[in-house]
Amino acid sequence: MKSFLKKQLFIAFLVALSTAFNSCATAQSSNNKQRYKVAVCDWMILKRQKLGSFALAAEIKADGIELDMGGLGNRPTFDSKLGDPIERQKFLDKSKELNVGISSIAMSGFYAQSFAKRETIVPMIEDCVKAMKDMKVKVAYLPLGTESDLVKNPELRPVIIERLKWAGKQVGKIGGVIAIETSLDATEEKKLLEEIDSKYIKSSFNFANAVDNGRDIVSELKILGKKHLAQIHASNTDKVWLENDTAIDMPKIKITLDEMKWSGWLIVERSRDVTQVHNVKANYGANVAYLKRIFQN
Repeated sequence: MKSFLKKQLFIAFLVALSTAFNSCATAQSSNNKQRYKVAVCDWMILKRQKLGSFALAAEIKADGIELDMGGLGNRPTFDSKLGDPIERQKFLDKSKELNVGISSIAMSGFYAQSFAKRETIVPMIEDCVKAMKDMKVKVAYLPLGTESDLVKNPELRPVIIERLKWAGKQVGKIGGVIAIETSLDATEEKKLLEEIDSKYIKSSFNFANAVDNGRDIVSELKILGKKHLAQIHASNTDKVWLENDTAIDMPKIKITLDEMKWSGWLIVERSRDVTQVHNVKANYGANVAYLKRIFQN
């Protein structure tokens, strides 16, 4: 009798173990199949190109991080660890260990530096593309910041187009995409992309740019269309959390993206509550949770 009971208990244990394993595997599979995934910028959570960005992203339940190439300053290229095979592997191992993906590799140094005038553009783009290839990341983020603002400096348009055509060829060699953020409205940005004429150069759409300039996010997304949209910075300038932001109708945006049949990464850059702007976990945890509630349920 005792032997029979032991056998039954052992079988029950195996069944429970199998159920738990399958449940975990199903959750993992479900996460991998999500149409929309939510990431945070590593530099905005104060973990610029640091291994700790993965642990913090996991803690606030983000699906991934936008991993920065590092600072520029007066260097000929980015101050990046990603060119070192040993250091790079640490990032890949940590990403796998914590199940936190890399949405894109960012060249955030161009927020302040000029993509149009910088003389060492070749090694910078080549270093970024190499990092993409080595880390199996398909998207690079390139903001055309204050020094290459095409609204304020339209005379820079020819050289920017020329450089982006070249950059498109480089990233095209690995089947990747460079997602640019401009200050243009969607109609003008679409014209710019059509003039560049490269399927490897697309848009990184930023909600904040639309709101700051009185543009309707939904209309802008429809104008750009699925073809030109590589990723979305799904946040506003700092004021309140996304869930409290009356300038952004997130459910309507979700319906629009569904209708466009777009899928990809939604990346939280800002939308911090100004009453607690330095509370990283509270701000980014709340915004990640809200985006997941809208886009993943």
